[in-house]
Amino acid sequence: MGVIGEPWLPSIEPDIYYFEDEFSSEFIEFLGLEATRPLSLADGRAIAYAIEQATGVRPGFVYISFVPPQSGLLRESVPPQDTDQLELVVVTSQNNLIRKRVEGATRAQVMAIAQEFRNEVTNPANVLNTRYLRSSQQLYQWFVAPIKAELDEREVENLVFLPPAGLRALPYAALHDGEQFLVEQYSVGLMPSLSLTDTRYVDIRNTQMLAMGVSKSTQGQAPLPSVPVELNALVLKLWRGQIFLDERSTLANLRAARQQQPFGIIHLATHADFVAGNIGASYIQFWDERLGLDQVKQLGWNDPPVEMLVLSACRTALGNEQAELGFAGLAVQTGVKTVVASLWYVSDAATTALMTRFYENLATSPIKAEALRQAQVAMARGEVSIDEAGRLRGLGRVGDLILPASSSSELRGQALSHPYYWAAFTMIGNPW
Repeated sequence: MGVIGEPWLPSIEPDIYYFEDEFSSEFIEFLGLEATRPLSLADGRAIAYAIEQATGVRPGFVYISFVPPQSGLLRESVPPQDTDQLELVVVTSQNNLIRKRVEGATRAQVMAIAQEFRNEVTNPANVLNTRYLRSSQQLYQWFVAPIKAELDEREVENLVFLPPAGLRALPYAALHDGEQFLVEQYSVGLMPSLSLTDTRYVDIRNTQMLAMGVSKSTQGQAPLPSVPVELNALVLKLWRGQIFLDERSTLANLRAARQQQPFGIIHLATHADFVAGNIGASYIQFWDERLGLDQVKQLGWNDPPVEMLVLSACRTALGNEQAELGFAGLAVQTGVKTVVASLWYVSDAATTALMTRFYENLATSPIKAEALRQAQVAMARGEVSIDEAGRLRGLGRVGDLILPASSSSELRGQALSHPYYWAAFTMIGNPW
């Protein structure tokens, strides 16, 4: 693999305007949004600087794209080709743009390996092997290794990926350098574009949580038996808030609760599907009805603002561009600054583990993405497990949690270290 870092190449624009315009336009069209002004390199630097000043954490915005291999061609002048070369552009608070064209990595090659990685890491039959490493390490070599030295030199701690179609439903946290996962090196986030993201920082450590969950089978959905354990751990032991379980998990109760109190965190432990088709085909399951993604804005989650929405039992139609747009555009579509959601359905026992560690970390972390990073690292390193008695162990000050036999029986005696159990969870939108 070779890397070309030549800022004078005429095929490369000297700004991020092109990416912001292209990526934003795709989401605006799919989600039916009003047009917005694409941000510039100066805007991106200013956002990075503001976050650095507010949190002490240095972010880097990583644009992934493909460019024509012929020098002198502007990328918008030709249709996408399988032979287009991978290019990385990174914006930080410092003046110089990091730009690397990765020689030998074509659009066709990258997409094929990305699909292989998704297939390997999302298959529960693979949790006792490491078959995902081949593709995970190759993607690390393409997406991170070419820029690693500059990231280290600039002391970047938070990587925010802004990828093109086909790479928006990828568990970037589980990329691997041969020794460590990416999430062991950086906190990680996913953005549709900077232009569509509310990048303002707000400290949410004193924010109250509205927690809803559906543990029983409803409208054909599989039961989630660990949901009561998850919600009780979060609200009774870690965070101030209210719980609405099963029959009480309705849209009417959600609206009423929000009118009485401006909950800044909404945690929904229920099924949500992002599927092919228009935006209304994707939905969040409540007890008695499904809320189409095209209806979510009617809930008025931007007034008063919801700082974070957590969807802990999502699944996304992998490899489908419309499903990708729905998933990566969640924060924009819901009007929420930050969304934490899973790319594939993870066992609810493992979800309970990750969510418990996440919220415990959230109380002390400078940014939300760091809280998620610490939770994922704890699981990746085998610190969280289910013992032979069905107790979830390694949860910090929460202590052990006793899981229902129906959700823990197949996992007893196992550490939840395979990325299948933790890498699905993705921070979308504002990661701070």
